[in-house]
Amino acid sequence: MFAELPVPLPEFLYPVVDLINQGGSVVGIQVVMSIVALALIFAKMLQFAMAGASQFAPARRALASYLNGDPAAALAAVAGRKGILSQVMALLLKAQTRPGGARPDLLREDIERICLGKIATLRSWLRPLDLIAQTAPLLGLFGTVLGMIEAFQAMQGAGAAVDPSVLAGGIWVALLTTAVGLAISIPVSAVVSWFDGRIERTQQEMEAVVTAFFTGAAAERPAVLPAHLDVIQGGSRHAV
Repeated sequence: MFAELPVPLPEFLYPVVDLINQGGSVVGIQVVMSIVALALIFAKMLQFAMAGASQFAPARRALASYLNGDPAAALAAVAGRKGILSQVMALLLKAQTRPGGARPDLLREDIERICLGKIATLRSWLRPLDLIAQTAPLLGLFGTVLGMIEAFQAMQGAGAAVDPSVLAGGIWVALLTTAVGLAISIPVSAVVSWFDGRIERTQQEMEAVVTAFFTGAAAERPAVLPAHLDVIQGGSRHAV
């Protein structure tokens, strides 16, 4: 396929070109899929780093200060932070300390909307990665089946003069597509699972912090509820 290229390639690309020449168009498609997957993985890692998806400590400190009755210190702990959880906590504190306050039920419903939007952003482009992980081995199997068909057709055409070495060569080339597909699928699947784990951890932290903010962590800190915290109980509001 790339026997005579008009432009010389860098030396590190020669093994890839040789692999495509041996495996044919199916391997070529798989190589393109691996490049796309690699680009998506780097983009997702950059997105997670810029979003501060694993920065939970500032929000936890802010929650502790808020529950101890110090909203100003709580807001200072998360002000200007880039972490997703810190941004959510800052929105909650600003809304709660705004003159006139905000209805806790409406505030909680709206902050859940914001959290869902941030989690959806973190999940962007995971579906194409998962699709590559599932499709690459199937495409490899398809290439293997096509290669086996060609090998047995050649054996049938040769009749009694079949050369076993030629047949074996055709079979291993056919199996090459499956090997390439698995080599792509296994690491991509592992990376997708790792991304999913980080997103689930972030979502759990969001749920825990938001719930503690509105309940005052009543089960753990019944004696230190902030005096201004509104508690919704039995459908009516009671000032603690």
